[in-house]
Amino acid sequence: MRSLLGGQVTEDNRRPLLVIVGPTAAGKSAVAVECCLRLGGEVVSADSMQVYRHMDIGTAKPTPQERRDVPHHCIDLVEPDEEYSVARYKADAEAAIADISARGKVAVLCGGTGLYVKAVLYGLDLPIVAADWELRRRLEEEAQRLGPEALHERLRHGDPTAAARIHPHNVRRVVRALEVYVTTGRPMSSYHRLDHVPSPNYNVLAFGLNLPRAELYRRIDARVDAMMQRGLLEEVRWLLDHGYPERLISMKGLGYSQLAAHLRDETDLDRAVYLVKRDTRHYARRQLTWFRAEPVLRWLDAAIGGGAAADVICDSWRRSRTTDS
Repeated sequence: MRSLLGGQVTEDNRRPLLVIVGPTAAGKSAVAVECCLRLGGEVVSADSMQVYRHMDIGTAKPTPQERRDVPHHCIDLVEPDEEYSVARYKADAEAAIADISARGKVAVLCGGTGLYVKAVLYGLDLPIVAADWELRRRLEEEAQRLGPEALHERLRHGDPTAAARIHPHNVRRVVRALEVYVTTGRPMSSYHRLDHVPSPNYNVLAFGLNLPRAELYRRIDARVDAMMQRGLLEEVRWLLDHGYPERLISMKGLGYSQLAAHLRDETDLDRAVYLVKRDTRHYARRQLTWFRAEPVLRWLDAAIGGGAAADVICDSWRRSRTTDS
């Protein structure tokens, strides 16, 4: 099969796609930028929080310099109060990958939102369901009145597969799964293929970055401290002052919800920062659980350093392109 370097479409019409994923704070964004600089690539973000404008520090968006050095796509797409779904992300990411490939560049899908990555890699049949705010309000009130476990039990009766994947205390995801089930009459889980059959659109080379747990947690704590020094508290205050309430999905993101509670005088700042670190560690564990189920990933120990990881990835990419030639 003929394959052209630079991410162009192969004879079988599959676009080469380099994928770099992993838990938060593992260093994947820096590695992706370095790979792009070496290979002539552009990053397609797979982060469900980086799609929101005005939310820069808490979402760890690439720096202005990084964005000047390497074009980034699927960042700053919507306002914090706009609805943004996985189906919409899939369309945006696929359009970006097609554009990058058509210009002879390497598309590098990079991020930590497992469902976003899976939507692209496996071409998921996703429900395009408009938000039913009244239904969501009723479900959220039910969770507050009866407890999140009761709402999760309701989901278990309608969609046991989705319920098994969603933690009972993740009310937002439970509500969304129930919303899809009630609106379409079809379980959310039925839209997600479980056979890990790759999308016919891409020729994928995928890597996962990880660290020993103690080092990963140390990096998470250090990154939260750095975010606070850069002005995360002021960013949250700005969002609240500009009319973006805490009930928004965007404002429930790590860092935002905990610091908003502090600004409401519900907790002191030290406690709020502790909760950001604790909840980010929990999130990293969930990310690893998700990604470890992906058979296409080749795992690298990020402790070898970003440059060494980029060496491995770029060498593997070049070899794969030669093999396909």
